[in-house]
Amino acid sequence: MKEIIDKLILIERETSQEKSGYDLFALFLREDSSNKWDILVAAKWINNNKEDALKYLATKIQNSFNQDELLLISRIVIIEDNNPALPALQQAINIEHGSAEIKDSNFFGIQIKHAFLITSLRRHAA
Repeated sequence: MKEIIDKLILIERETSQEKSGYDLFALFLREDSSNKWDILVAAKWINNNKEDALKYLATKIQNSFNQDELLLISRIVIIEDNNPALPALQQAINIEHGSAEIKDSNFFGIQIKHAFLITSLRRHAA
């Protein structure tokens, strides 16, 4: 798992430099997920064009991950940057370009078995 987290940190740093940063960039394993991880992202630039943002991020991930690593990823989930649950998460864990590990928690109304937060940082007023 460390290799995947390290790759995601690099992707997050690179894409933050190319775009305008993230409010959230995380890897979540839902309680009911059958060991497939979700990549959660929130950023103002993503909301401007979600389809292009998803393609952009998917390409970055596909170019960095090997086939076995890709099989561990279920989907990329866009969290609206004005989601009312986002500030609570950012207040609980404030990190940028790092890795904070969480187990057995509830975020966005979903039970999470395991999570790695790479960036959880409020960049602008909602």
